[in-house]
Amino acid sequence: MIVLTGADLVLPDRILPAGTITIDDGHITAIKAESQVAPASPFAFHGHTIVPGFIDVHVHGVSGTDTLGDADAVAQIAAMLPQFGVTAFCPTTIACAPPRLRRVLEQVRACRERPPSNAARVLPAHLESNFINPDYCGAQPLACLRQPLKAGAPRPPGDRRQSEDFSALDIEDVIDAHVPDIAIVTLAPEIEGGMDLLARLVERGIRVSLGHSGATCDEGLAAIAAGARQATHLFNRMPPLHHRSPGLAGAVLQSDDVAAELICDGTHVHPALIRMVAAAKKPSKVMAISDGTAASALPIGAAARLGDRAIFAGPDCAHLEDGTMAGSILTMDEVFRRLTGPMGFTPVDAAVMCATTPARELGMVGYGVLAEGAVADLTVLDRAGQVVQTYVGGRLVYARRVIEGNSASATSV
Repeated sequence: MIVLTGADLVLPDRILPAGTITIDDGHITAIKAESQVAPASPFAFHGHTIVPGFIDVHVHGVSGTDTLGDADAVAQIAAMLPQFGVTAFCPTTIACAPPRLRRVLEQVRACRERPPSNAARVLPAHLESNFINPDYCGAQPLACLRQPLKAGAPRPPGDRRQSEDFSALDIEDVIDAHVPDIAIVTLAPEIEGGMDLLARLVERGIRVSLGHSGATCDEGLAAIAAGARQATHLFNRMPPLHHRSPGLAGAVLQSDDVAAELICDGTHVHPALIRMVAAAKKPSKVMAISDGTAASALPIGAAARLGDRAIFAGPDCAHLEDGTMAGSILTMDEVFRRLTGPMGFTPVDAAVMCATTPARELGMVGYGVLAEGAVADLTVLDRAGQVVQTYVGGRLVYARRVIEGNSASATSV
């Protein structure tokens, strides 16, 4: 049994000052006010805050490692993310050839069957995929984009799965072989065959996210009616919201059926618009994401990779050599600090967007909250919002060396 006491606890509906969490067998077994705990209990966490562990549904990499990189890239990323307060994540890919995609999904499966030690939970992947609109591709490689097959159309002749020349159906073959390893597929519903693919993915139980898309408002609403339940980095790589032509963003904002990802660095989306989205959809339908890349946590100017493309860590985001924005340099602890700092959200609402909403949208019952009976995935923050400790399933997977001058931070009983 582990007892963490003295910290402010960010609960689903309020903050419990100077509370105590008891953990046993990987779950939270009790949450109490400090006054209810025996005087002998430890007090190392006074001046700290405990939040549910962050769940990042959109992260391409961190600290020089990209999901499409080395043969053990997913495990490397999983090992690095707890230092940023992340307890679970969806490894996220960009458009790529079938062999690369297959390799990543095999890594995801391996990490889920044999979880790496001292690492964040590896969730099924997010494919930010081959099925997006070329006019809104951003840093995605145009050469890897494909139009999905229309329903009822015959399969193209020949087998190109081992060739650089691959079809959309070759990508679908990989998806079919790895359905349990895929949580989310981003697609543009307006491209030829897009709605047919959407229906096939929904039938397979894969969550469809609308993004990198030029869809009109009506096209977006039709996709939502057909089963799309998420929007990939709302506002980015889609038409701007206009009062006479609301576009895909307008469809997402008016629908209670779809949750919106937001890159919360203040650069990809203006803080005022982040506040407006949270007011319109409520934090319960907003997922704060890092959209982090291999350039995240690197010094400004450092080079990294996004798939096969060189990217660089800028002062505000990652970018290609030509200056095109190529994801963020955020980590989730910084997301939380920005939400609760300059953006003005309460710690409760920030925790909902960083943990509770992602868990609920992915069907992770018992995750993303500090509550009795919940899985003990949690993060301890200091007064400045920096990560002190991270627990996954009640197990300490990351600890900063010095904790406010204290030599101990938790007691095992």
